[in-house]
Amino acid sequence: MKKLGLLLFFVIILYSVVFGQSKNYTIRGAQVEKAGTGYSFTEGPAVAPDGRVYFTDQPNDKIYVWDEKEGISLWLEGTNRSNGLYFNKKGELVTCADLYNQLAYFDANKTLNILHEGYNGKLLNAPNDLWIAPDGGIYFSDPYYHRKWWEKGRGEEQEVRGVYYLNPNGKIIRVIDDFKQPNGLIGTPSGKILYVSDINDGKIWKYDVQPDGSLANKTFFAPKGSDGMTVDNAGNIYLTSGKVWVYSPTGELVQEIEVPEKPSNVCFGGKKRNILFITARTSVYTIKLKVKGVD
Repeated sequence: MKKLGLLLFFVIILYSVVFGQSKNYTIRGAQVEKAGTGYSFTEGPAVAPDGRVYFTDQPNDKIYVWDEKEGISLWLEGTNRSNGLYFNKKGELVTCADLYNQLAYFDANKTLNILHEGYNGKLLNAPNDLWIAPDGGIYFSDPYYHRKWWEKGRGEEQEVRGVYYLNPNGKIIRVIDDFKQPNGLIGTPSGKILYVSDINDGKIWKYDVQPDGSLANKTFFAPKGSDGMTVDNAGNIYLTSGKVWVYSPTGELVQEIEVPEKPSNVCFGGKKRNILFITARTSVYTIKLKVKGVD
């Protein structure tokens, strides 16, 4: 009986290690809650220094802001078709604005300022998602999705659908050129690792960031494409593909979060950065977690 009891004890411990990890992420009883609706297609959530989350409704050319106490309000209409967003260290909202295929930022007066446009003498395809490294360099994906608001005859400009790095001095290099369709990307707080989604190939790849911003040691990470991504303070990576998928730093699936609509992107917001903010087609959703965001 003692041996049986000991065996049962180890089985319980093993079960808790393997299957109990997911309980670390959602507070018991926490539910995904609808924070707002009535949009055409929400994207690009980015957390400001004060914990508010800015997100886009690209088809309607608008940016909204969510406050955990005040709710959602319109921040700007007329955004050059902003898609992915991210705040830099100056508190400026950097955007992938694909009306004219530009990487830009909004200043304190909500004026759009161009950071970069073009590569090798051609327009970019349409910057989609971005992540700003600790040194201020910007990684951004440049897939191709034809937009109805483009002028007639405009098509795919670059010979590949790539990922680029714009260093703090304004020099740009292409760091990925072998994807079918790059999309979501996120880096670690240390700036040493970058995760990038090849959404049309259904894979997430992991790279080591080099001192010059280039990438090395391409490693398979997860069997999911992802529109948008974020990371928490435990190093877990959040993907959006039909639902929200949470993978450990070692590539193990530890949590699945069901959402009423297909999610497009995620970030952590709120004063404590413990609220996962989810953009999902016509609506946006929130859920409180035990972990916190680091972006």
